[in-house]
Amino acid sequence: MATLAHKLKRMKEVIFMRHGKSSWEYNVGDQDRPLNPRGIGDAHLVGSEFASLGIPLDAIYSSPANRALHTCMIAVKEMGQALGNVRIEDQLYDFSGEKVLSFLKGLNNKSTTVMVFGHNHAFTHLANTLGSKKLDNVPTSGLVHLRFEVTHWGDLRKGETKNIIFPKQLKSL
Repeated sequence: MATLAHKLKRMKEVIFMRHGKSSWEYNVGDQDRPLNPRGIGDAHLVGSEFASLGIPLDAIYSSPANRALHTCMIAVKEMGQALGNVRIEDQLYDFSGEKVLSFLKGLNNKSTTVMVFGHNHAFTHLANTLGSKKLDNVPTSGLVHLRFEVTHWGDLRKGETKNIIFPKQLKSL
């Protein structure tokens, strides 16, 4: 029988955080849209709440889109992580989830817990496909934490939804 420590070493965890609410005020391309004030505030709120869980991260990745990267920078700062730990990955600029899943399956197995910042419909689709709870929608600045009993990222399959943090829940406290 495996010990708890041995079992935990085998688990992989991914934290999806959707970008904050973006602004449509500017005449810029999709990748260049900035966050609006609500998006900035919600990113701080969710980042701070996630930090309170004390979950150590091995790697942090962001879509190159301005709104995702800005959300990432805010949340990472709230978590006390160094911005130098963030890696920008083109595959995370994905709306279907196929590229994100491919990216996750290709991660280095030395990483156990990773956080990714990106977009919908990809994150809602993956949270529902890979997680144990059905979500209608991962809202802007929404965070979903999944745990998988696999040793290798390439073996990613149905896991367990561990934490869901949505800004609306935090504002009603």
